[in-house]
Amino acid sequence: MTEIGSNTTEFVVDLPGHPDSSLRLAWAGVTDVGRKRLANEDSYVVSSPIFAVADGMGGHAAGDLASAAVVTRLAEASISPFVATEVVDQALEQASADIDVVSVGSDLGVGTTATGAVLTLYQDNPYFAVFNVGDSRVYAFEGNRLHQITVDHSVVQEMVDAGMLTREQAEHHPNSNIITKAVGFGAAPAADLWMLPLAAGFRLLICSDGLNKELSDSEIREHMAAGEPASETAHALVDHALAAGGRDNVTCVVVDVLAAPHNPQHDIGDTPLASA
Repeated sequence: MTEIGSNTTEFVVDLPGHPDSSLRLAWAGVTDVGRKRLANEDSYVVSSPIFAVADGMGGHAAGDLASAAVVTRLAEASISPFVATEVVDQALEQASADIDVVSVGSDLGVGTTATGAVLTLYQDNPYFAVFNVGDSRVYAFEGNRLHQITVDHSVVQEMVDAGMLTREQAEHHPNSNIITKAVGFGAAPAADLWMLPLAAGFRLLICSDGLNKELSDSEIREHMAAGEPASETAHALVDHALAAGGRDNVTCVVVDVLAAPHNPQHDIGDTPLASA
């Protein structure tokens, strides 16, 4: 387990092109080994402009090293208030090379999920560029509604897409832990990407599957809607997942947009999601 960054109640980002306004954020990250596992192979980074969770695979030491490689390389990319999406690709490629080194001698291979969001600018407006490899997730909460932004790279998600399973059946399917993409395992990482325009009141949840395997979307929404600060929300989500069984490592990151300049793009459509 690697934790980078610290919980923050207010962080101000000056915005190019918006001299009279700023972006204000708050965030928190929480992780727990869970009730059944002996070691925590999850890692996270909460260091603006990068927020991410990685869920390692490959055994006690190797899985931890894999997830650590992802969050460490992403943290190293935090060199300016806003970063281009290409920085994420470069960081994941570097992490993949790191994992190749630690996986030498492993018969099963070593890898990790990698999901999160980075602050980026598009037409001088702030966006979260959400990225994903694997089955960790990013949710957006706004207007009292919870949206799953990322799409799992998993066998059961492919079955859902093919109409063979419902979303609810997929959550409890015996193959729900088999993923189809990862950082590591000797493959080049290929992250999916979504662009989300920011507005005051917007909340982002980044989590390993130890959270969403224990809590339903409605239960997650209840916590995100409760109006508690980021730290209290993150702790409540993890505590609830542990009380529900805690069968895996549980990690979540909550990021709150406290203030943001008006972005006309945010008014388009009835969902905060603009895909790219």
